[in-house]
Amino acid sequence: MKKLLTLLACALFATTLWAQQALWGGVPVVSPEINSDNTVTFRLKAPKAVKVQVTGDFLPTQKIKTPFGEFDGLGYADLKEGKDGVWEYTTPEPLAPELYSYSFVVDGLKIMDPSNVYMSRDVSSVTNVFIIGGGRADLYKVNDVPHGTVSRIWYDSPTLGMKRRMTVYTPAGYETSGKRYPVFYLLHGMGGDEEAWMALGRTSQIMDNLIAQGKAEPMIVVMTNGNASQEAAPGETSDGFVAPNMNLPKTMEGSFETAFPDVVKFVDKTYRTKANKKGRAIAGLSMGGYHSLHISKQYPDMFNYVGLFSAGIMPNKDVKSPIYEDFDKKLDVQFSKKPALYWIGIGKTDFLYQANVEFRKQLDQKGYKYTYLETGGGHIWRNWRIYLTEFASKLFK
Repeated sequence: MKKLLTLLACALFATTLWAQQALWGGVPVVSPEINSDNTVTFRLKAPKAVKVQVTGDFLPTQKIKTPFGEFDGLGYADLKEGKDGVWEYTTPEPLAPELYSYSFVVDGLKIMDPSNVYMSRDVSSVTNVFIIGGGRADLYKVNDVPHGTVSRIWYDSPTLGMKRRMTVYTPAGYETSGKRYPVFYLLHGMGGDEEAWMALGRTSQIMDNLIAQGKAEPMIVVMTNGNASQEAAPGETSDGFVAPNMNLPKTMEGSFETAFPDVVKFVDKTYRTKANKKGRAIAGLSMGGYHSLHISKQYPDMFNYVGLFSAGIMPNKDVKSPIYEDFDKKLDVQFSKKPALYWIGIGKTDFLYQANVEFRKQLDQKGYKYTYLETGGGHIWRNWRIYLTEFASKLFK
């Protein structure tokens, strides 16, 4: 009997072990592994693969030609096959502190790293992410500081004739302080939505850390959906799981700018805001920078702080809207009212660089005061996170 019980126990142990291995995929492959010297090792178990590569923003860029011009694209590195069909690549140099994204390419097919559950979506592209800490990148991490609250909230837009969703960050202590707070409206780029600045821009982490360090004033951050035909981000609307894309109607033809007062009115009614020009800022990346430029000049008494991050400047020639008429006159009115900060940032290899050079020349010729930051790289989230940290630190002082 004792022998039988021992055999049953061994069988049960073996069965349990097999079940756990089946559940968790057997012996785990560690990837990415951040080494002590900040080199990073990527691994993928693919015993039948012929060629495995990793692509990501940690690699040297390569030039890509598009209808919008030539810009920096992601580089590639080859993994080498080792024991048990595990392919491996280690960066030859330590990586600088930053939030990085990457994917694998197996025999020409792009896949996610099955060993890394941390991913983000940029329009229709999904990538894995990891952080190398230190320096500015520590702002992108969740640290032991007071944390704000992030809400997804629906509002009515009479101008667009629909209910729409926005993402709102309120600083730590908002719920109990009874105070009124300034508001920073932060806008996404083409193809993005109200989730983009949270997932890719690390907005809540950046704001928590800047406020805790005394480098930014406590403020409300409102992240809207800049696609005026959408209720909300893909998958979060009555349309169901539609595929995200960049070719949406009502993006840069005046609808969003025309309807923006609906957003401000709702925020001032719903939250404890400082509901005046001195208590409002607006900024955005790419299309969001374009929106910020035109909204702020269309409503010159609404925003005291304006940020253009890798911004588009002027609409296509075939676009007709009252929003874009009398551009120079509206800009004159805006600057005659002396905004506290007009901030422009762009990367040296950004495809919108020349448009920003020409816009700055126009501002210079008029003697309009602005702050300018030029960084390396192109039209990338690495730059936009930098711009957010720099711009937010200058608000409402």
